[in-house]
Amino acid sequence: MTAFNVVRFRVKPGQDEAFVAAHRDLGIDGFSGARRFSLIKTGEGTYCIVGEWNSFDDIVGARPKMVGLLDTFRHLLEDLGAGIGVTDPVSGEAVHESGPAPVAKARRSGPAKRKPASKARTTSARAGKPAKKKAAAKSSRKPAKKPARKTAAKKRKR
Repeated sequence: MTAFNVVRFRVKPGQDEAFVAAHRDLGIDGFSGARRFSLIKTGEGTYCIVGEWNSFDDIVGARPKMVGLLDTFRHLLEDLGAGIGVTDPVSGEAVHESGPAPVAKARRSGPAKRKPASKARTTSARAGKPAKKKAAAKSSRKPAKKPARKTAAKKRKR
């Protein structure tokens, strides 16, 4: 089941650009089960990050790495007060989702594959039957004329 983690931050004055840059550089590589992260500016110097995961177990498994990453930009954060510290994290499984289902992004690993010319051709290939040959039709054609440029070049030589 889809799970989310949400973390609230308050950035020290003048440190917004560095804070956003630190998140921009993180990405989701290395976070098993992470679908995406979104950094949201909620006010002057306040931010919230929302992570979408395949399961709650994926969040639990990623917590040590998330804390390690937090340590790389902790110096940019202000204490939220009331004994909370510099972050206010919550996480859990989705109990209701609305809207269209997420669309998976297509990944290309090489050149695009060509589709067969016709269904009949595909069916005969699957059945192990040889494809119809059109070589005879090609051989009866007249040879192609030479391009006009070559003809013009010959005339200039004369």
